[in-house]
Amino acid sequence: MADRGSPSLHPAVKGPARLALMVGALGVVFGDIGTSPIYTLQTVFNPDDPHPVPVSTDNVYGVVSLVFWSVVVVVLVTYVLLAMRADNEGEGGIMALITLIRRSGARAGRKATAVLTVLGIFGAALFFGDSMITPAISVLSAVEGLEVVQPSLKGAVVPLTAGILVLLFLAQRRGTAAVGRVFGPVMILWFTVVGAFGVRGIAEHPQILRALSPTYALGFFVGHFGTAFFALAAVVLAVTGAEALYADMGHFGRPAITRGWLFLVFPACILSYLGQGALILDDPANTSSPFFLLAPGWARWPIVLLATAATVIASQAVITGAYSVTSQAAQLGYLPRLRIAHTSESTIGQIYVPWINWLLMVSVLTLVFAFRSSAALAFAFGMAVTGTITITTLLFFYLARTRWHTPRWLLATGATVLLTVDLLFVAANATKFFHGAWLPLLIGLVVFTVMTTWQHGRRTVTAERERQEGPLREFVDQLHSGRVSAAVVPGTAVFLNRGKETTPLALRANVEHNHVRHEHLVILSISTEPVPRVPAEERCAVDALGYGEDGIVHVTARFGYMETPDVPAVLALLDPADTEGVLDLDRASYFLSKIELRRGTQPTMASWRKRLFIATSYITADAAEHFGLPRDRTVIMGSHIEV
Repeated sequence: MADRGSPSLHPAVKGPARLALMVGALGVVFGDIGTSPIYTLQTVFNPDDPHPVPVSTDNVYGVVSLVFWSVVVVVLVTYVLLAMRADNEGEGGIMALITLIRRSGARAGRKATAVLTVLGIFGAALFFGDSMITPAISVLSAVEGLEVVQPSLKGAVVPLTAGILVLLFLAQRRGTAAVGRVFGPVMILWFTVVGAFGVRGIAEHPQILRALSPTYALGFFVGHFGTAFFALAAVVLAVTGAEALYADMGHFGRPAITRGWLFLVFPACILSYLGQGALILDDPANTSSPFFLLAPGWARWPIVLLATAATVIASQAVITGAYSVTSQAAQLGYLPRLRIAHTSESTIGQIYVPWINWLLMVSVLTLVFAFRSSAALAFAFGMAVTGTITITTLLFFYLARTRWHTPRWLLATGATVLLTVDLLFVAANATKFFHGAWLPLLIGLVVFTVMTTWQHGRRTVTAERERQEGPLREFVDQLHSGRVSAAVVPGTAVFLNRGKETTPLALRANVEHNHVRHEHLVILSISTEPVPRVPAEERCAVDALGYGEDGIVHVTARFGYMETPDVPAVLALLDPADTEGVLDLDRASYFLSKIELRRGTQPTMASWRKRLFIATSYITADAAEHFGLPRDRTVIMGSHIEV
């Protein structure tokens, strides 16, 4: 299970370049998991919890030990040591696992592949729930530090949180390139301060270090199973953001993320948890806000400001992740084509999706005003995280067997241990269903329904469209033989089409109704490959469609699911010898076939799904803009299809 993809994206980085990658990873990847110490232990011992954990010496040792070993098992073992080895040309995340499984479907079994793909799509849908909850809980938890510094400011927490979030979402269109340069140093300062305050707490009660022994976690779980089981619903907050380590692997490479985690993030977080545990042992009243109370009095205002900056960075990372998941899902056919803006000339992963941005902003603000505290939101948070982690673990082990042929006994042992831990977290969070855990499940089900409906409807529309278009080669034969008369006019026309088997509706209409065709006809199909990026030498394939001198060619342009198609740029790469003459791209006309969807009587889908599919189609981005076509030379010709 070698890491094959990362080296190709980050070849032989050494010295300063390696350090720069690690700093960048600290600023983008670890924001979510790095701010978990703010609210994890506070939530575990929250007296308003439906199943509160009583504060006692044994329970404090048990909880801190449980937090430590949860981080080790879920983050270190599941993600850093295992999942991050399963990359798709250097890209990670649950969408990468889905494409790897789809690619190995022939030898793995069609039914199993379909089931696991659906499960993976649901995991991706849960990520959208995580993307809505993370900014709300992160920024709320940081701003709540004001209550520790100045209790009279309690009423300002929610409005101030909302204001910060609004500014964050308004700034998204400018991209993260400029702000990103300060993300790394801010997070380095954050982890240094967090670790230092943890050491301060440990120095007061060094015996808390005994909690690093697994015997305390096991003893707590065996001796107080009921308490420990319900505590898992809050302990899971310590591993939130683990998916980001995997999802952002393509930007920084596995080595940079691994080093950042092992040398700074992991030690700093564990020291903070140990220090907070020591503080609670000193005075049970410190459970009200152990993270902020761990700081000396003079440092509490600065730590509130630093925590707010860190949680904004955490929010930025998960919002950017939502953009990436949306882009990948659209490229793979699970969502309609949305308008995507690249906000950096140097970093392809920095994108902005306006429709998703405003949807997230409304959703996040609604959560802030509805739940009003990080403790209340914590009940909802865990379900999205544990669901995604469990699905990732399951997909990884299936892939390890079908793709790498790992011995069954080794897979059975590893899967049993890790999935048992994951399912315990899922079960514990399910007990909070009526206290907020229903929310991410509802969001996940809604997104999952939209994604699967779009995929099914898209297949139905494609089949009907192909029937109306008719075979392309037969149409070219008719033009060549004169059975279809069309006057040849000077110039180049580019017709975008879904493939090379059928005739573009716009081309057929132009010939049959206007009785003209251009001297040079390029029928262009965009193929989205199940890889992040396609090398330039593999970008285009040209087919003469049976005749070498008629000026009609078909071009297949291949793009990875992380790339945005640019049609004029692709056509400029073509050799005139392959296109049966020089294409006049400066004056070329581009033709698009626009489909109007109507609800029909055929039993293709349930009536409500037909309505959902048609409604979803309205958010589809403008094709001319998406493919980079010049507006003044683009012609749109319409047709309608019933679903």
